[in-house]
Amino acid sequence: MILTCNSCGKKFVVPDSAITASGRMVQCGSCGNKWKQFPLAGVEKTQSITRKKKVVSRTKPVQQKIQKPKKIKRTAPKKTREISLYSPEYLAKKHGIKINDAQPEKKINKQEKGKVSFGFYNSLIVFIFLAVALSRILYFSQDLIISYIPVTEYYLEYFFESIRNIFEIWKNLITNY
Repeated sequence: MILTCNSCGKKFVVPDSAITASGRMVQCGSCGNKWKQFPLAGVEKTQSITRKKKVVSRTKPVQQKIQKPKKIKRTAPKKTREISLYSPEYLAKKHGIKINDAQPEKKINKQEKGKVSFGFYNSLIVFIFLAVALSRILYFSQDLIISYIPVTEYYLEYFFESIRNIFEIWKNLITNY
């Protein structure tokens, strides 16, 4: 016998002997809907009898009582995962992704072993320190340089004027904002 769920429409195969003439409570394995099922052969016999009598009115199909599944509150704590979602075993099993844990080793020269990187910010600090030191040296030795090389007077004046303008811009920026 093939049963069809009234709620979700899923079909199930059940042996004919499982449903008696008095009916049986069945439950949908997909959505959990429960109803009382009567044997289909008995329904067909009643329809064939009504045809023999030639009754004009049609018999209404028996409405099956639909019981909604009860919501079950889970009070048990969730189980912790036995395996991490990002572990190579899980990714290979679930998604077919293979990750090699062995990373290729870099060939390190003897010179590079003890080498420590200086870094961007350290380089920036050294550059600023050198720029300030150079400008201070030029400022204090400006008269000496001009006396030996007179052409540099205009260049040095332009350089220090540019530095004063930069400081003025920064000073205005800080005081206004």
